[in-house]
Amino acid sequence: MIKLRAEVAGRDHQISIQERESVVLAEVDGRRYQLTLHDLGDSEYLLIDGNNVYNCRVENTHDRAGDLEVSLRGSSYTVKLTDPKRLRSAQSGAEHDQGAARIVAPMPGKVVRILVAAGTEVEAGAGILVVEAMKMQNEMKAPKTGQVISIDAEVGSTVNAGDVLAVIE
Repeated sequence: MIKLRAEVAGRDHQISIQERESVVLAEVDGRRYQLTLHDLGDSEYLLIDGNNVYNCRVENTHDRAGDLEVSLRGSSYTVKLTDPKRLRSAQSGAEHDQGAARIVAPMPGKVVRILVAAGTEVEAGAGILVVEAMKMQNEMKAPKTGQVISIDAEVGSTVNAGDVLAVIE
């Protein structure tokens, strides 16, 4: 089960998500939902909630890892996802990185692509690797210009929220 905090239109929500094949069990602020999810490709999903069917589009905003643009029922929402565990580990470890930037997994998932090799010089915002979580692919980007010191994941490997995936100096 994945537990996250979501900010939508300035309001915080506590969410838990558990996926079993194409069924998603979600809890948002204590309200439970059971949805059937069909990936239509190209960031489009079909959500079925009982007799209600919704076409949903979910895309990364590329502003910050974990930020999504969600279009549903004719409206568009910016959703900022954060993992409380990741925030705690980032706060406790930030003083020890001495100029190195760590790219960490925002939530549990699977590494599906590695876009650069260790030793590569990258610009801020360049794609480093892609992690798939909850059937959505999230491109992890370089937070600063520098050299990729290490890639600490392999294609196909499972990662947990807060795991260091790459280091840039």
